[in-house]
Amino acid sequence: MAKRVAKTDSTVLISGASGTGKEVVARYIHTHSDRSDKPFVAINCAAIPEALLESELFGHEKGAFTGAVKQTAGKIELAAGGTLFLDEIGDLPMSLQAKLLRFLQDRVIERVGGRTEIAVDLRIICATHRNLRDQIEKSQFREDLYYRLTEMVVTIPPLRDRAGDAPLLARAFVKRFTQQQKREKLFLRDDAIQAIADYTWPGNVRELENCIKRA
Repeated sequence: MAKRVAKTDSTVLISGASGTGKEVVARYIHTHSDRSDKPFVAINCAAIPEALLESELFGHEKGAFTGAVKQTAGKIELAAGGTLFLDEIGDLPMSLQAKLLRFLQDRVIERVGGRTEIAVDLRIICATHRNLRDQIEKSQFREDLYYRLTEMVVTIPPLRDRAGDAPLLARAFVKRFTQQQKREKLFLRDDAIQAIADYTWPGNVRELENCIKRA
């Protein structure tokens, strides 16, 4: 599905549990798109305080608020021509959902403290571990924004539902980490592979990667 949507210019929502590799899929879509030679800019909507998130996304003019000592472009402008990846879009505050919706409709932004409309051409890929339909019912996510973001949907199943993937990934991680650490060639024995296949990996690929690295 990721390969198919890559060549379109549609807005994509990637859904899946934490640690399943949503940003990896987003980067794959960008790399295989017609925008691959342009920037891929990522921002985690859950990691930035609400008071700063608007400025991070849309930029600000000099003097727009205390500490704004110079004009600064936001992530949207920095991603011009390329792809903007909005991770954990389900945590975007309602006040900014309206501004993002306007951008998706008109493809123009105004910096914080600014009055000039700035046209920006880019592709948006979003990701979330939340159920956005449930959030809509709880009035925590705008329904009109939801339909703008879900032109294409890529769903990543949890690792426990991807039969055979855990041993394949484990072997790949062993190869990567032995090269990085300049260790003698290490390998997974059959009993290790069986243990990896039998475990449910609640933390998904991120947990598996950490486990192999630690081992």
